[in-house]
Amino acid sequence: MKKALIIGGVSILLVLVIGILTLRVVGFEPRDRSAGFWVKGEPVTTSVTDWAFTEQIEEIYVETRTWYLIPHSVNTYCATYDGQLYIFSAYYQGGEFPYGRLWNQNVLRDPRVRLKMGNRLFDQTLAFVAEAAEKEAVYQNFVKKYSDWTSPGIENVHIFQVLPG
Repeated sequence: MKKALIIGGVSILLVLVIGILTLRVVGFEPRDRSAGFWVKGEPVTTSVTDWAFTEQIEEIYVETRTWYLIPHSVNTYCATYDGQLYIFSAYYQGGEFPYGRLWNQNVLRDPRVRLKMGNRLFDQTLAFVAEAAEKEAVYQNFVKKYSDWTSPGIENVHIFQVLPG
C-alpha cells in the first residue's frame, strides 16, 4: 500500500512538472479578457529611451511575477506622457485597488515585469503613479489615444509608469 501511494504521488508530480514545462515552451499568452502565463517573443536587450513608437500600438501584454513562480500575464493599454511610457488598469466594477486585479497585486509585490509589444519583449520595472497631477496628465493622454474608450472615471483608473533604465 505504501509503495502504491509513493508511485501515485510521484506520478502526479511528474504530470504537473510536464504540464508546467509544456506551458513554458508553448507560452499560453492572454486572450481578450482572460489571463495567461508566459509571453513569447524576441527579447530586446537595449535600453529604450524613446517610447513614442507605442503610440501606434493599441494593446500590450504585461507578464508579472507571482509568489508561486508561474507568471501571470494580461493584456492592457499604454500611453506616453513627457517621453515616458505608462500602462493602466481600469476598475469598471469599482473595488479596492489593488485587490480587483491579480496583476496589480503582483506588480506592487514585485515591480519587475515583461512587456510584449508586437513580437518584442521588454524586461522593465513599473512604479505606481500616486501623484495626482501626474496621474491626471497621463490619464488625459490615455483618453486622447483611446478616443472610443469608456472610462470608469479617473478615480477607478490606476496607472503604472515604466521606469527608465
